[in-house]
Amino acid sequence: MNERAIRVALVGIGKIARDQHIPAIAGNPNLELAATVSPGSGGVDGVPHYTSLEEMLAHESGVDAVALCSPPQVRYGLAAAAIAARRHVFLEKPPGGTLSEVAVLNAQANAAGVTLFASWHSRFAAGVEPARTWLADRTVLRATITWREDVRHWHPGQDWIWEAGGLGVFDPGINALSIVTHILPNPLLLEQASLSLPANRDAPIAAALSLRDSAGAPVSMDLDWRQTGPQSWDIEVETDAGTLKLSQGGAVLDLPGGTRRDEDREYAGLYACFVELVRAGKSDVDVTPLRLVADAFLRGRRTIVEAFED
Repeated sequence: MNERAIRVALVGIGKIARDQHIPAIAGNPNLELAATVSPGSGGVDGVPHYTSLEEMLAHESGVDAVALCSPPQVRYGLAAAAIAARRHVFLEKPPGGTLSEVAVLNAQANAAGVTLFASWHSRFAAGVEPARTWLADRTVLRATITWREDVRHWHPGQDWIWEAGGLGVFDPGINALSIVTHILPNPLLLEQASLSLPANRDAPIAAALSLRDSAGAPVSMDLDWRQTGPQSWDIEVETDAGTLKLSQGGAVLDLPGGTRRDEDREYAGLYACFVELVRAGKSDVDVTPLRLVADAFLRGRRTIVEAFED
């Protein structure tokens, strides 16, 4: 007998929820969108909609899981409430506003016997897993990360992203870190960072990081939200067997033997993983990318640049 679909409530019905989460849930026969929650926007036709998580939990006893697409600054309280109600929890990236919050949520989920999934969608880009496999038995000599995009195109009117805890340019930059921490054979250590903060904002618009892996290979990272024209989401890794390049956010993989390009199924892959975790009664809470961002804020030298107006 087939197991019934996992009934998911989606919290935070913004751009990412409509563009990625709703289609991914609809495309997975093991999932059902059972409710939506958002205080400031409408829901989905034919699906019960609520203005608060508390209201949804009080009325939807059949909901099995909660997917949180809310800003990270408010995510802890929502996740803690869902866990207390014995619901499985899917966390959009970054998994929380602080590392301490995520650690507490992980302990709460373990105690409640529910799944907690800290999702990193870029790890499910088509070229990422083959890149990890190829690098597994190579010696890494150096790596370069270039992650430049136009914030006005990707995050129009999203003031929360510029506030303390919103991460600024590290909101996309953490995607690159989620990839490199997954594909490189050795862990990364931050050595230096420089952060460029607009005069009227609390979060950086650009950043440069110098890292090194535990074997000594240097890794440089260039982040900038002021790019116009073609966008750059590239990772190059030089090895003893040639150079690997991931471009378009991990969708395209170039190896010495040729190029690989496959269909984008990042969020489909995320939700398939979530189903497996729930069915197996397990959690997946990797905070490595968030820890490196926290290290950058701890060690970064700050420079004030011209004010940014959306």
